[in-house]
Amino acid sequence: QIASHVWLGLFRSPSIKMVAPINKREVVKKRTLKFTRHQSDRLKRLETGWRRPRGIDNRVRRKCPDLFKLPGIGYRNNKKTRYMSKDGFKHFLVSNLKELEVLLMHNHTYAATIAHNISSKNRKAIVERAQQLNIKVTNGNARLRSEESA
Repeated sequence: QIASHVWLGLFRSPSIKMVAPINKREVVKKRTLKFTRHQSDRLKRLETGWRRPRGIDNRVRRKCPDLFKLPGIGYRNNKKTRYMSKDGFKHFLVSNLKELEVLLMHNHTYAATIAHNISSKNRKAIVERAQQLNIKVTNGNARLRSEESA
């Protein structure tokens, strides 16, 4: 008798194999929170983006406990997994088919991300070409609507 899991594995219908990252290692982000500007939560005129406090009596600059953290080199991520997403690919912004061809030799390292201002017609062409070249597209389903029969 053949075990059921072996039987299913041997006679499974052929399917399209998805591209996998070349070396899948665990991506550990030391810090996922953004560093926020001191008192940007209190004052509406201050943007939340980081600005270094430079006042002589500033509590954040003096690193008093229970306040905002200052960015430092120790928060940098592992060099081998830096800029990687959790699926093991680095993102590459694509606006047209010519830019997609750049990823032909790097399809195990980079995944294509279609730019936000690309029309649905061009998106469809980019996604089809990416399937031919075996390139992963991170936002391939965006702006694709099923065709309704009238």
